[in-house]
Amino acid sequence: MERHYYLPHSPIEFYFRQSARDFVVDEIPLYPFSGEGEHLVLHVRKKNLSTWQMVNIFSNHLGIKGGDIGYAGLKDKNAQTKQYISLPRKYEGVLENFEHKDIKILGKTYHNNKIRVGHLRGNRFFVRLKKVNPTAAVKIKEALKMIKQYGMPNYFGFQRFGLDGENYKKGQAILAGNLKEKNKKLAQFYVNSYQSYLFNAWLARRIEISKLVVSFGVDELVNILPFDEKELKAMKAQPHPFKLIHGDVMMHYPYGKIFHYESGDEVERFNRRDISVSGLLSGKRVTRATRWAESIEKEYDTITNGIDGVRRYGWIFPEDVEGEYKEQEAWFELHFTLPKGCYATVLIEEIAKREIQTEEDQES
Repeated sequence: MERHYYLPHSPIEFYFRQSARDFVVDEIPLYPFSGEGEHLVLHVRKKNLSTWQMVNIFSNHLGIKGGDIGYAGLKDKNAQTKQYISLPRKYEGVLENFEHKDIKILGKTYHNNKIRVGHLRGNRFFVRLKKVNPTAAVKIKEALKMIKQYGMPNYFGFQRFGLDGENYKKGQAILAGNLKEKNKKLAQFYVNSYQSYLFNAWLARRIEISKLVVSFGVDELVNILPFDEKELKAMKAQPHPFKLIHGDVMMHYPYGKIFHYESGDEVERFNRRDISVSGLLSGKRVTRATRWAESIEKEYDTITNGIDGVRRYGWIFPEDVEGEYKEQEAWFELHFTLPKGCYATVLIEEIAKREIQTEEDQES
């Protein structure tokens, strides 16, 4: 699948590889923990371990099932990450002699409920880019300005598709009945990968359309895009680089109800970051686009059974975006916060205007 980027600059050369020194993630909880209850909440720091590997280490030490340990989200393996996990409070004493070279317990509290997947607000990232020359540093600073002003596309990262990028094909084959996978968890992962592939393809097409609307006049666009003159004029009038299309499924941002884009009021609300456009993870029982937006979305809506669909933000707004160039070391250091389920590597790729080649496990 060809990735389309919205930033206008040419590709930027730099070196990036995920490591505990150059890629740091700090989980932001969805809510404050109560400080009381039957669940022990640990704030843990891990290095070069996936979340599943860390959970397995704790479960072996405590003598409990991995399912008894709660976590809000999967964190990258080749990184230093901080996150919260929960376990039954009765095992607190067994942790007194816990030691592991790649895991450190930073603090503990209590809560009434087990931490569930998705119970986080987002993640704060530190990323170090290397081999950055002064010209590239200027371009990175300008790219960050645009991301701070307009946001960025919410592609699924390479982690979603496996080391060879082919997991989505297995998901497609499973849904078609051409492949059997005995491991239900792995089968679900493959099918979700196929959903993600379709979503990314839709988003790339929408960015391509948006760039065409910016670059050409209405008289030319009527021969290029499947919209009438009125719709094209409405799109050209929008100041945001990502153009909304009537019938788009919008979502309150950063969470909330969904509804269809019908009037210019939604354009202003999108510019204010009150709402954002959503893309489809194809499947059953999900709200779909209408009108002109449907003509694009239906091309990527190929799953009609076997799994429920869902809407996902197509465009997100990173917060607290900061950057510093260290010319002597030829480093550019980034700090930014993303909502849950979003990929830091996608922001890096948007800046670079190219795919980032890095080794990483299949988790986000």
